Amino acid sequence: MYVCVCNAVTDADIRQAVDSGVRNLKQLRRNTGCSSTCGCCREQAREVLQEALAEKREASSLIPIMQTG
Repeated sequence: MYVCVCNAVTDADIRQAVDSGVRNLKQLRRNTGCSSTCGCCREQAREVLQEALAEKREASSLIPIMQTG
């Protein structure tokens, strides 16, 4: 689904940006252009970004911790 029509940024693009290290809206705007033109998508972009970050945190908490010894 398109989040930012002005810059053709999809929810998948935002999730990929999170996988690449984006952690906030300012970084997202710099890396994808999302919400940098008219700004109408800012809230939706923020929501998708927060969801992607939450999913990433959840996935990383499921990785088993290796014990030595």
